[in-house]
Amino acid sequence: MPTVIVDVVLKPEILDPQGQAIVGALGRLGIEGVTAVRQGKHFELDVEEHVEDETIAKLSQTLLANPVIEDFSIRR
Repeated sequence: MPTVIVDVVLKPEILDPQGQAIVGALGRLGIEGVTAVRQGKHFELDVEEHVEDETIAKLSQTLLANPVIEDFSIRR
């Protein structure tokens, strides 16, 4: 069975407090050069061959992501 990857992240205009906390922690750890972090969710779905990207997009919009504040991408 093929695996489909769905990554969900906050839209760029939505404040990401967890990402900001990570950037702050990196500075305290002496790690330089990382200027921004956006956190998100990663889903791996094992699907049958006939399942189309349109079906994956529909389930992503209704179950995996909140389309008001999150974007998602699909990779096969």
